[in-house]
Amino acid sequence: MSALAAGRHPVSTAVGVYLGALQFFFALTWVVYVIYLPELAARAGIDRRWVPAILLLDQAIFAVCDWAVGVAADRVAGVMGRLARFVLTGTIVSCAAFLLLPLVAPGGAPALLALIVIWSITSSLLRAPPFVLLGRHAPAPAQPWLAGLSLFGLGAAAAAAPFLAVALKGIDPRIPFLLSSVALAAATLGILWAERTFGARATPAREAAPPRGGIAPGFLLAVALFAIGFQVHFAVNSAPLYLRVANPEQLPWLMPVFSVGFCLLMLPASLLTKRMGGGAVMAGAGVVGAIALYATSAVSGLGPLVAAQFVAGGAWGCVLMSAFAAALALGRTGREGALSGGLFAMLAVAAFARIAMVMAEIGKIAEYKAVLAWAPAAAWLLAGSVLIATARRARS
Repeated sequence: MSALAAGRHPVSTAVGVYLGALQFFFALTWVVYVIYLPELAARAGIDRRWVPAILLLDQAIFAVCDWAVGVAADRVAGVMGRLARFVLTGTIVSCAAFLLLPLVAPGGAPALLALIVIWSITSSLLRAPPFVLLGRHAPAPAQPWLAGLSLFGLGAAAAAAPFLAVALKGIDPRIPFLLSSVALAAATLGILWAERTFGARATPAREAAPPRGGIAPGFLLAVALFAIGFQVHFAVNSAPLYLRVANPEQLPWLMPVFSVGFCLLMLPASLLTKRMGGGAVMAGAGVVGAIALYATSAVSGLGPLVAAQFVAGGAWGCVLMSAFAAALALGRTGREGALSGGLFAMLAVAAFARIAMVMAEIGKIAEYKAVLAWAPAAAWLLAGSVLIATARRARS
């Protein structure tokens, strides 16, 4: 499949695999951070009830910095080697700040919060810029496949998160923070190889006229709706749905089903995206996913629920992969970072909305429980409608 997707440039797949590994280590740092944040806050004298507010701050920073870093990456990517140095320098700062978090926590809240802000800002360098690399140098037919390989690392980290939470219980936070920081810094060194190799061997993307008809705002709105549906379903609805038919001890084994579907169905769907385009696959996967999301709340029995979760996760993988392929196509050439950064910003906005909803304890209000059951499917159907309307407006 990789040879078919990458066409005459098998080196593209090698770089895609590397970027997937990079995203995996990067996502693991976030998993470690979320697991230990309550403990770090307590050590710094911060009441644990403020932990969600810190996570809100993180997402607000991500939303602003992902777009800003994407725009900056567009500006530095024109000269070979500058993008890799830009990413590597910022990531070293990010890893250093992350490594210091458990060390400075006993020093009080100001020091801890300052480092969290530094880490949040600099971590944006590992989101949009790698996709700028793909957009600038990968052949256009290979980009969906490469986007899928990059996102595979995120799905693998999400699948590992429940097991990591169990494995890290009782372990001094300095150990996982050190290991994850060193692993991510070492992996980021490969970005120098990736840019040199990609730039020297891959065929640059063809010049294309900027998109007409105001496609980008509608596209980003659709991404936000898809992401909100995902956040509500996975982070709010999934565990209660499983607990209706399973024991709490089974949750670490059941929660990754969504992420497994994300990884396994996303890569084959890249061939459809190559043939049909990112917008079409986003809309189609959104409809299939909406049906699966509704089914998770309607089926009875563990087996049907696991199947519906698997399909829903696969649909989300298809949506996200084709969304990044569409962002690269819309941004070609010269705005790949702005569109990819905007996409990541919408994901952060959706996470912000979900955390705010949890803080407000909306899920505990009886009147809203029924709404939460069908809201993810409705959000995905609405997102598909926005995509169709945007495409029609662009054609007219």
